[in-house]
Amino acid sequence: MSKIIGIDVGGSTTKIIGYDQKKLFSPLLVKANDPVASIYGAFGRFLNENKLQLSEIDRIMVTGVGSTFIDEKIFGIPTHKIDEFMAIGLGGLFLSKLDKAIIVSMGTGTAYVMAEKDKAYHIGGTGVGGGTLLGLSNRMLNVRNFSDIVDMAKDGDLRNIDLSIADISHVDVGSLTRETTASNFGKNVDLATKADVALGIINLVFQTIGMMAVFASRNEKVNDVVLTGNLTNVPQAKKIFDELTALFGIVFHMPAHAEFATAAGAALAVPGSRTKEI
Repeated sequence: MSKIIGIDVGGSTTKIIGYDQKKLFSPLLVKANDPVASIYGAFGRFLNENKLQLSEIDRIMVTGVGSTFIDEKIFGIPTHKIDEFMAIGLGGLFLSKLDKAIIVSMGTGTAYVMAEKDKAYHIGGTGVGGGTLLGLSNRMLNVRNFSDIVDMAKDGDLRNIDLSIADISHVDVGSLTRETTASNFGKNVDLATKADVALGIINLVFQTIGMMAVFASRNEKVNDVVLTGNLTNVPQAKKIFDELTALFGIVFHMPAHAEFATAAGAALAVPGSRTKEI
């Protein structure tokens, strides 16, 4: 059986993954500022690492903002563009093994997609995402590298940055425990370290994304939320989303290879009304 390639072309990264025999294989990420160069670079590297010939590829499915720059078949192979929100939905469900869920794509900003089986539609989004994390860290800490921010935050203490329920009340407030954040950066003591600030930025970004997911799940009457995108690699994320699950009962899923969910969804898509052959 010929293989299908899914490619998600972002602003600065391109993700590629293969699909064969109902299984995904060899996820790969390439960084490049030029979307066309990144597509061809990623595809060439993918073929080389998997020792594949062009004749073994049945079709290529591309999605993402950078896919608009592709207006011809890639190496003559049948190439289709797929609606990005459909790709997010299909990929999130496949990786999580769920039939119905809110899929959250955490990239530079954040998109929320309602997905059920082979259907998906965009329900909203927020400009808060990875771009916010990098921008605030650059402005407040003069740190521009993503991994440096994450490493710095490991020794941080949110009690020096965020105002909690415990700071304003001697008892729990309704269903909110004393550890619940009352105000992000609402405390910010004079002795707060750079590590504290870094953790505060990460916490602000993920709590904002998570609370919007809670509201979306209630609106759509769905209890499962699947987290995808590059921000799933931030180690502090799991604890933050676990705390939201404890507070609101919404189940947050972070499947393996979650950063490749959109590329996976592209590979899984069947050519039709939500796709366009180039």
